[in-house]
Amino acid sequence: MDHLIQRFRDGRIPAAEFLALKQWIDSDPDVPEGKWYKRFRSFTLAGNGEMPSTFLTPGMAVKGKEVE
Repeated sequence: MDHLIQRFRDGRIPAAEFLALKQWIDSDPDVPEGKWYKRFRSFTLAGNGEMPSTFLTPGMAVKGKEVE
């Protein structure tokens, strides 16, 4: 999670998008056990199992199942 917060602090994620990410995480979303990703307007969040792992910028390849 520290990695995600650092991307926000570095200015790579706009404040409004960070708020959308926080709301999504707070909603306790169902994610698959393997690799998954969630698209936001300016980035894609990728994870594996219960934990988010990294932000992907537009144009980067995604792997896994897309979650809502």
